Amino acid sequence: MASDAAGFQLGDDLFDSILLADDKFRGKGYEEGFIEGGELGETEGRRYGLANGAKIGSEVSFYKGFAITWKCLLQNNQDVKNSKRLKTLNSMLEMIHSFPYEDPTNDKLQEDLEKIRAKFKQICSLLNIQPTFHKEKAAGMSF
Repeated sequence: MASDAAGFQLGDDLFDSILLADDKFRGKGYEEGFIEGGELGETEGRRYGLANGAKIGSEVSFYKGFAITWKCLLQNNQDVKNSKRLKTLNSMLEMIHSFPYEDPTNDKLQEDLEKIRAKFKQICSLLNIQPTFHKEKAAGMSF
C-alpha cells in the first residue's frame, strides 16, 4: 500500500491513522525529550560537581597548609603541650592524605570531610586561635 507524506497508509481507516499518529508522535517526542533532558542533566551535573569539588578542594587545601605551617612552627619546641599539638597536627595530615580526592562517588567523602573539620577545630582549641576560614573575595566561600 502507498503512504502519504505523514507516513499514513492510504486505504486504512482514517480514524485509526489519527489514533496511531498521536501515539507515534507522543512516543517520538518522549524519546527526543528524554535524550535532550539527559544531555542537559549531565551538563548541569558536571558544572555543579566542578563548583562543589573546587570548594571542597580549597577547604581541604587550606587545612593542609594550616597543619603544615603549624607543624613547622612547633617542631623546634619539644615541651609536653607541643608534643600533643604535633601529634594532633600529624593526625590531621594523615586524614587529609587519605581523603578520597579522586573518587567523588565515595560514600564516606562527606563523613571524612566532617572529621577533618572537627580535627581542625580541635587543633585551633589546642593552639588558642579562632577556627575560621574565609575566602569571600576570591570565591564567595565561608567555612
